[in-house]
Amino acid sequence: MRELMMKKKIKAVSGSLNQFMHLETTASLLLFAFSIFAVIWANSPFSSTYEELWHYKFTIGFANTNFHLEKSLILWINDGLMAIFFFVIGLEVKREILAGELTTLRKASLPIFAAIGGMLFPVLIFLFFNQGKAGINGWGIPMATDIAFTLGILKLLGNRVPLGLKIFLTAFAIVDDIGAVIVIAVFYSANIQWDLIVYALLIVSTLGFLSYKHLYSKYLYFVFGFVVWLLFLKSGIHPTIAGILMAFTIPMYREINLSDYVQELTAQLQIFKGYKYKNPQLLNKKQMGIVDEIDTITDQVQSPLQHLEHSLHGWVSYVIMPIFALANAGVALSFSGLENTGHISLNIAMALVFGNTFGIMLLSFLAIKLKLADLPEGVEFKQLLGVSILGGLGFTMSLFITNLAYNDEIFISAAKMGVILGSLIAGFLGYMVLRVQLKPNK
Repeated sequence: MRELMMKKKIKAVSGSLNQFMHLETTASLLLFAFSIFAVIWANSPFSSTYEELWHYKFTIGFANTNFHLEKSLILWINDGLMAIFFFVIGLEVKREILAGELTTLRKASLPIFAAIGGMLFPVLIFLFFNQGKAGINGWGIPMATDIAFTLGILKLLGNRVPLGLKIFLTAFAIVDDIGAVIVIAVFYSANIQWDLIVYALLIVSTLGFLSYKHLYSKYLYFVFGFVVWLLFLKSGIHPTIAGILMAFTIPMYREINLSDYVQELTAQLQIFKGYKYKNPQLLNKKQMGIVDEIDTITDQVQSPLQHLEHSLHGWVSYVIMPIFALANAGVALSFSGLENTGHISLNIAMALVFGNTFGIMLLSFLAIKLKLADLPEGVEFKQLLGVSILGGLGFTMSLFITNLAYNDEIFISAAKMGVILGSLIAGFLGYMVLRVQLKPNK
């Protein structure tokens, strides 16, 4: 009986993870296509239109008053749309901590050690090779991992990939995102207005208290969420941090439990069946009332956190991230000026590939050998090596940190070239290693 229950649990986890990976795989293909298009556009005869589009000033509010915001389109994307991206990351982090792969220290230990290695060693390699040279502020660029691309590559390998390897990579990427957010908040924020931060944190704390008391209104949270984002925007701390903090205030509880939901749903369907279908295209008023009641209890059986994550994940994967890639990946490929900035491209690429590979593998190996963590079931060290290499595929978050680390367009272009080069190498090598090490299922 225990073995049967375990098999059902594994099957449920596998099904959810495969559904998640299918979404991420499709998103990674879309992200890749938009990135390639951005590079082609930026290096085409129409490159001027690329720059003009993203630097076009867009204003909301009332001009010539205190009630307006004016930013270039690329900043609306990086400060606004990416706040939603970080909001979804925050929801995923909270879910994993409360009911996922980070619920206990033992379950989370290997992804945590791997993520620490994948953040620490790329930074050390970048600082070592960049010491005494321009562009030292870009040390945070190679420390991030792009979950969409990494899961997309795993999907290409089909069902030969062990479930434990998929779970490890997902949990590792989430811990890595937490580290990247902390780095952005602490090291890539300047001229901070602490009074605005205090106001924002008071609002977040109030919403968190309401969540604790099971008082939740999506409209209230949306309005105050916008206020918190605006306060962070004006404070000097990057406004995407507001997305993370707001996600932590979203409650994760059901208004009705599953058994009551099934019982009520069954009763409503039985009543629905009792009415005759007079018109094949229309429902009568009583049937419409039953449908409304089913909608209500269906909303109640989903926690606000799970509902928001499910609703927004598609928008983030299929709309926000491709738009971000289109706006940020368009680097003009030029070899002029490489004597001044070429080291940035090379150092970022090396840090992404070698730093992640060595750091993730070394700390994972030490954690397992010191019995601080367990190797996932069905996973070998050779396969873990492939995933460690894939950790160097930093793309989305690396490009995002690039825009925070540098103000000089020459440095930004050099860093983007390094991110693209390093990510391509890491993705190709990781795929080849895993393809050799993973045995096809017969």
